[in-house]
Amino acid sequence: MSELIKVLLVDDHPVVRAGFQRLLDNDSRIDIIAEASSGQEAVEKYFETQPDVIIMDLSMPQDDSEQEGMQAYGGLEAIRKIRAKDPKAKVLVLTVMESEPFPAHVVQAGASGYLTKRCAPDELLMAVCEVASGKTYFAESIKEKLSPGSGEEGTPFGLLTKREFQIFSCLAEGQPVAHIAEKMFLSPKTVHAHRANILRKLKISNNSELVHMAIRHNIVQA
Repeated sequence: MSELIKVLLVDDHPVVRAGFQRLLDNDSRIDIIAEASSGQEAVEKYFETQPDVIIMDLSMPQDDSEQEGMQAYGGLEAIRKIRAKDPKAKVLVLTVMESEPFPAHVVQAGASGYLTKRCAPDELLMAVCEVASGKTYFAESIKEKLSPGSGEEGTPFGLLTKREFQIFSCLAEGQPVAHIAEKMFLSPKTVHAHRANILRKLKISNNSELVHMAIRHNIVQA
């Protein structure tokens, strides 16, 4: 590619962003045109700047805004929001989360690549170039999880629908049912029904057990 690859870098930790920025800036093929520290900001910055590639962390806290009409979402939901409005958007996930159900849900959301933060610098640069050119790039450890006979069906979350997994994640973060309902354009009664199904499928009985399960599987951090 003769033109510079325009990159939007998304991570909620400034020190982490600074480290990846130095690495990427040292490559003459890449130009970081914007940064974001949350999923919500990533969606806004994407449509403001139109980058060639978004490098997206998954493990970002929900925005805790009290402003009316503001929606809150982390990395996975940001990918869904961006791809829903622009199916051609190219997203490279770069995260510490490599266990299921994340790889499967990232692929379902439409990401073009998935690396862990343990990857070598050269692999990150290669992945950015591959994704920018319209190809996909998945770390070998992620490919194994996505291969037939492995992955999500080996975890309890394989029993959940995509909507149930979204609600599970929100509940694990301590979000109230009313807030989840408003954000997902559902009634509180519907969210309660989904919660009951989640508890039944996962064979747990309350929110405390739900949170502990989410921590064990690295869906939320303790």
